[in-house]
Amino acid sequence: MSVDASGGSNSGKMSVLGVPVVTVARVAGADEAVPLPAYQTAGAAGADVCANLGPDDRAAGIVLRPMARALVPTGLRLAIPVGCEVQVRARSGLALRHGIALVNAPGTIDSDYRGEVGVLVVNLGDADFTVTHGMRIAQLVVAPVVQAAFVAGDLNATVRGAGGFGSTGGGPC
Repeated sequence: MSVDASGGSNSGKMSVLGVPVVTVARVAGADEAVPLPAYQTAGAAGADVCANLGPDDRAAGIVLRPMARALVPTGLRLAIPVGCEVQVRARSGLALRHGIALVNAPGTIDSDYRGEVGVLVVNLGDADFTVTHGMRIAQLVVAPVVQAAFVAGDLNATVRGAGGFGSTGGGPC
């Protein structure tokens, strides 16, 4: 197998070790000192991604009042292998300590998207929270994608049937 890590088009090829290669490019004006996504431990499923704020926001940051949301720029564009997606997930420490969550958790970045990656955050806490330039704001998880064929037809019967929310019981585990 071959890999195109030159920053050109990524056709979804894998490395010789079978590890997906995600090519990363910075958008114009992004701060090159902000690190690229990185795994913090050998067993980490998600690579931390940092806020890469525009020049006008770098000094003061982005202040999120309680219940406010914002699109936090990362300054990055990705070429994701065909057959994969990148999921954008919250960082547990920000959620626990400050109530910072992702509005569309997890967010999905499709393999054919080439625009800037943004992180849609919401402050569910009771105090203002400032997103600072270079802060680790979310995690990126590379995952396989299965595309199904959707066809019209009759559905088979199941024990559950059309039972929706809460229909499987609310008792103890």
